[in-house]
Amino acid sequence: MAADLEEKTDRYERMLADALAEAEPRPPDGTPLGESAADCAEMAEAYLEDGRHFRDEGDLVNALASFSYGYGWLDAGVRMGLFAIPEDTELFTT
Repeated sequence: MAADLEEKTDRYERMLADALAEAEPRPPDGTPLGESAADCAEMAEAYLEDGRHFRDEGDLVNALASFSYGYGWLDAGVRMGLFAIPEDTELFTT
């Protein structure tokens, strides 16, 4: 069981980091939608940092939860049209 949790935690960390690298804010900065995109990206980055902290402390359950929440913020932003993503990516539910 522990190996499964460790593998899943590592996979979700990579997935969130990759998603952050691929998602480009679509609306211009300074507009309401641009601010929403920035907020989503900021939340996802904060959850990535939190997850890494939890993992470093040996708390894989909270690390996985953090990575999952961060990914959820980005995925929701993509679905709302706040981010442009590559057409060939499978990281998001479009």
